[in-house]
Amino acid sequence: MEHLKGSHDLSLSDWGPYSKKYIGISHVADRQKGVRFDLSVIPGFYRRKVDVPNVMWESGYHPWEASPDLSYISHRHELQWKDEVYCDISFSKLTDKSRLIRCEAVNSTERTQNLVLHLISSIHFPQVLSHGETLNEYTREGTDRAVWVDALDYEDLLYSRTRPTDNLVYDGWFRGEARGHGFVCGSGLAKGFGADRGDRVSYRIPGENVPNDAWLVFRYRVAPGKTAQFKLKGSMQSELEFTGGSGFELLKLQVLGYSSGDLVVELVSNGEIELELDGIALVPADQLNELEFVPVTWNPTPEIMEGPCKQSIVLKYSNSSNYYGLKWLSADFQVRQFITAELDRFMRHTVHHHAQTVLKGEGAGHFTDIYIRPITIQAHSTAVLYGMVCEGSSYEEAAKHLADFNHPEFLLDRLYEAAHSRKADLLSNSAGSQYVFSQERMAATLLMNVVYPVYVKRSYIKHSTPGRWWDSLYTWDSGFIGLGYAELDLERAIESLNAYVTEPGDPHAAFIHHGSPVPVQMYLYQELWNRTQSRELLRFFYPRLRQYYLFMIGRLGSSTIGRLSSGLLNTWDYFYNSGGWDDYPPQQYIHDKGICRKTAPTVTTSHCIRAAKILRMAALELGRLEDDLDGYDQDIASMTSAIQAYTWDEESGYFGYLLHDEQGNPLDILRHESGANFNMGIDGIAPLVAGICSEHQTSRIMSHMFDEQRLWTPIGISSVDQTAPYFKGDGYWNGAVWMPHQWFLWKTMLDLGEAGKARKIADTALALWKRETEDTYHCFEHFIVQSGKGAGWHQFGGLSSPVLNWFSAYYRPGRLTVGFNTWVSFCSFEDDNRTCRALLRNNSSKGFNVIATMNPGSRYRAICNGQAVDVKRVTAGTLELTLHSIAEEEWYELMIESMDLP
Repeated sequence: MEHLKGSHDLSLSDWGPYSKKYIGISHVADRQKGVRFDLSVIPGFYRRKVDVPNVMWESGYHPWEASPDLSYISHRHELQWKDEVYCDISFSKLTDKSRLIRCEAVNSTERTQNLVLHLISSIHFPQVLSHGETLNEYTREGTDRAVWVDALDYEDLLYSRTRPTDNLVYDGWFRGEARGHGFVCGSGLAKGFGADRGDRVSYRIPGENVPNDAWLVFRYRVAPGKTAQFKLKGSMQSELEFTGGSGFELLKLQVLGYSSGDLVVELVSNGEIELELDGIALVPADQLNELEFVPVTWNPTPEIMEGPCKQSIVLKYSNSSNYYGLKWLSADFQVRQFITAELDRFMRHTVHHHAQTVLKGEGAGHFTDIYIRPITIQAHSTAVLYGMVCEGSSYEEAAKHLADFNHPEFLLDRLYEAAHSRKADLLSNSAGSQYVFSQERMAATLLMNVVYPVYVKRSYIKHSTPGRWWDSLYTWDSGFIGLGYAELDLERAIESLNAYVTEPGDPHAAFIHHGSPVPVQMYLYQELWNRTQSRELLRFFYPRLRQYYLFMIGRLGSSTIGRLSSGLLNTWDYFYNSGGWDDYPPQQYIHDKGICRKTAPTVTTSHCIRAAKILRMAALELGRLEDDLDGYDQDIASMTSAIQAYTWDEESGYFGYLLHDEQGNPLDILRHESGANFNMGIDGIAPLVAGICSEHQTSRIMSHMFDEQRLWTPIGISSVDQTAPYFKGDGYWNGAVWMPHQWFLWKTMLDLGEAGKARKIADTALALWKRETEDTYHCFEHFIVQSGKGAGWHQFGGLSSPVLNWFSAYYRPGRLTVGFNTWVSFCSFEDDNRTCRALLRNNSSKGFNVIATMNPGSRYRAICNGQAVDVKRVTAGTLELTLHSIAEEEWYELMIESMDLP
């Protein structure tokens, strides 16, 4: 786990499906600068039509297959729906520096088809914001003995007015960090710095880095006509005036009164005017006039060089040290250049330009096109074309890769088949075979939803995204991405968790926060432990997740989450959305009325109770954490008391949003204008997930969950009670079924001993997923209650990933599935999944369920703590067990074995 410290990146290859523009294969061209090389392989009809595979909308391609490490990836490009004419385009690892390109073109029609293939290369630069304009950053030049201190390399930064985000800066940025045009490296200190009297920042520069006869040069920006006044303290004392101009300015100050040791520079604001500080240069006097700051030139146009054979080229971009080589095995081709910012309209418009090799469109940009045509495919036949893309540190290295790619086609077929065999393993029992197609599409989508670059902690990373529409971090979605990865590749699941935790004591961010602050990482932590029983994993993540938890309950740093005297938590200072449900009726209402700071939902407190229970179990396993255990017990008791004392509404049978007065004292639950509880939906049943409901409350909630007039629908659990006066049929969440909160409720059913109801949730979701994915090849974000049709983002991996968990729990042998209350201290499957031994901890006073998926070829018996356990056979090999509590015991020694073994 040591390699994970301080990192938020993925250990995936620099080659992968990382594009934010057109799908294909990408390469990290400059890790420090966030530069990406893209190769898109685009099929079309010859001299007729081309559908550019834009990742930002439905554009005719579908993630098809992938290996967990992305050494093999495949997309299906539909030219004539549905599977009448299509191309399966794959990229497979040859070496660390090269990828095999394969296009399998299929014609299932009665007529001969003429196709084309475009191999289009381009380079892409970092952006100011997600899907924004290219970042216009600057660099320092002109001096060889100057020392540059970036404004974010401060020793300490204090705003005179504490901000809720001081210790939870959004997106893992540094406190005070601003991204924008004109800064060296694209970032500087701003965010209102200097606008309040007493704002201060200090820098400590080691004496050996201070040139003799030095000058301080502050590079800054202040609004035109304004002057920001500061006191200079530390090793020097002075009054400084930063006068605004048309852009960045330089303020020069001779270093006086300093002899040796660390040079301390402290700026203390007199208030009123914001200062954007880019950094401080320490410049020898004889080079003072040579210092200059110049914009980085982003040049999308490569030098196009001939390769070692006719069907090859080498590209060299000035913003990357790499040389990129392309080779194709087709004699009918043309090398063209598109000088334009986009291909979507441009390629459609120029499809009939048959003679030109340089075509110009609108905007700045460059695309190199290897135009292979025509590709004639007879009726009901297939054609396979191969190529290769590579990178080298020199022209000679790239050319050698190209020259060495001279294999006969039968060997290329073998290389492809070897790569294809590494695709995600979704082997299931026979009962699960009906779901495999839809599960493979989800696996491919989840595994390939990775983009580069994403900016976090002053570095660029490869990041697993819910979908390419979200070119960003996303905290709660990424928790579910990790849960989905747990069914495909544990290493990627662990890295997904690591991406969202920070080092203990991190002054900027208690965890990486973007979007709805639902702490799904806690659930992922428990799931990873239950799968691996890795004490190394448990120890590594415990302090990081404890830090996350303490901020979430308002007991760390600048957190305001626990400021209400009722003891309920709210996170409105950090994001508008408490549970991921954008248009959830009471949430939308309190924002519209401006009363969110006086109102608390139940979802945040409920998930923090569950987080405390998970961390408590981890602390017990690790031992010697008595103080932590006492703290969790107190937290669980106080948060439970708050929910029970103030939010239960007997009339509706739901928990409610709680209103408070100006001082934060509890008043009453929030009601709709009709008088109905405004929280008749999945927030109103969230305490069930926390495991804190009375028998009566549990009964009421369960009756709502499975009532077809209320929360239950033919496609799953509705986000809002269908009888509520504020239920809508056309909302994003209101009137829709989503997977993530159903996952929480499914696991909760196992805690409650309601295996049949858990199975009903899972079976309904799997059937829905199967139907929609087989119909459209899409992996949808949510489903409309009125029609049952999928909607939202069409290649959505994040919150829809629980379908992988359900499929694995019931249909993939070698899985032991438990609820949140159960801690798996040991688990082993043996004898080809015909024997399972497990040691479970559960302190529930009632029965709970375990799902065991065994080899389907046997009958089974189970023994727990020496006594026979009733086994319910769901399908061949899939067993539901109910374990009953034993007085004064919390350990359950379970043995499941085949009755056919000797």
